[in-house]
Amino acid sequence: MPMTTELKSLENEIDWFSRVLDVRIRIYFEQPCDYDSIYALTPPQLDNCTSEYAKLINEYGLNFDERLIMILAMIPHLRPQALDTLLIKNSNTGLGYSEFGGWRGKVHGGFLPTCETAVFLIAGNDIARRVEVMRYFDDSHPFVNHALLTLDDHASQESLLSRQLSASVETVNRCTTGICHRPDFSAGFPAKRIESRLGWQDLVLAPEVMDEIGNISAWIKHQKTIMEGWGLERIIKPGYRALFYGPPGTGKSLTAALLGAETGMDVYRIDLSQIVSKYIGETEKNLSNVFSQAERKNWILFFDEADALFGKRTQTASANDRYANQEVAYLLQRIEDFPGVVILATNIKANIDEAFARRFQSLVYFSMPDVDQRDRLWRSALNGQCKVNDDVCLHRLAESYELSGGGITNVIRYGALSALRRESDTICYTDLVAGVTKELRKEGKTL
Repeated sequence: MPMTTELKSLENEIDWFSRVLDVRIRIYFEQPCDYDSIYALTPPQLDNCTSEYAKLINEYGLNFDERLIMILAMIPHLRPQALDTLLIKNSNTGLGYSEFGGWRGKVHGGFLPTCETAVFLIAGNDIARRVEVMRYFDDSHPFVNHALLTLDDHASQESLLSRQLSASVETVNRCTTGICHRPDFSAGFPAKRIESRLGWQDLVLAPEVMDEIGNISAWIKHQKTIMEGWGLERIIKPGYRALFYGPPGTGKSLTAALLGAETGMDVYRIDLSQIVSKYIGETEKNLSNVFSQAERKNWILFFDEADALFGKRTQTASANDRYANQEVAYLLQRIEDFPGVVILATNIKANIDEAFARRFQSLVYFSMPDVDQRDRLWRSALNGQCKVNDDVCLHRLAESYELSGGGITNVIRYGALSALRRESDTICYTDLVAGVTKELRKEGKTL
């Protein structure tokens, strides 16, 4: 099959890297070489290239050194044998050359680079240049700041340059397939992306609630103008924090999903069962992992049933109380420093620590729908396609029974099942009333 634009671009970059590696080895070991510097090898021209790799290089304006580091991090995924030269052993020690860096994986049989590997390729044994190259691994550099690369800190106490160097999954996917990687739930990422097939027309909320949602949407769309264009970054912290509270089934989760769809942002619901741990320090560690992955992404973080994680602090009567309060204080600081959008949802606002409430930009109360809103919800849910008997009066149902939007959906589901069980394609009034009875009973209520 003909090579795609994406792969051809990477092929050329790897060939350039291989020549640079050969020259660096020859110069370092004082072997015959046609060049006296790696910079004599011009990298491939990417100005007119349409590949995602070329777009990434041009988007961040990566120079010679940065391109070398980028392709070095990607080679284990694309052509691992290109690094086999670095597996040679020192004849004096019988070990690998320490200046090459690198590490051996549990399964991968080849050479896996570290930051030391990148520094060797660029600086050789020039100490001044080594110090200059270290800046490419600072948190402020796009490699880290925009998560182009991942730097594993497990070995950071041994040497700053001992950190494992790899291209992030997002970078590899973008440069090979052109597809944006979206992480899914796993042990290392306890969050799930949420979407909805519904639209704003299916969501029935009070006008004041829609006004608050409009403020959140406006911030997402215009935060750059507010912060940079109007110079308000001096007094306004980046990010936006909102608390959605109210009875279950009133549209809190759906609103978060629709906000994401409207603004083109992925919404991730945090699984609190995977976050909260009984072991000291583990909850903070788990939460930090989620925030670290989300900080450089265009995500909305959604904490459902947030009072389980962000509950009120208590009087310190024991060591456990002190730790619990420290945990809440840590979570408060982490959310306040998050530069993106965080939405917390709870059924009971009183359960949320007041220190959190003071730091929210929006406190949005999702009340139980009134009669008119319930009427709209009934009609929207049935959408004109689901058949109902002539004896079904939706306005009468709306007037008689106080149900949330989620409750109405459950009632219609039950009514549809009842109709099908008696081999009918039409829902009758008694089906719906029976569903209402079951729904109210779940809430401890009666007709």
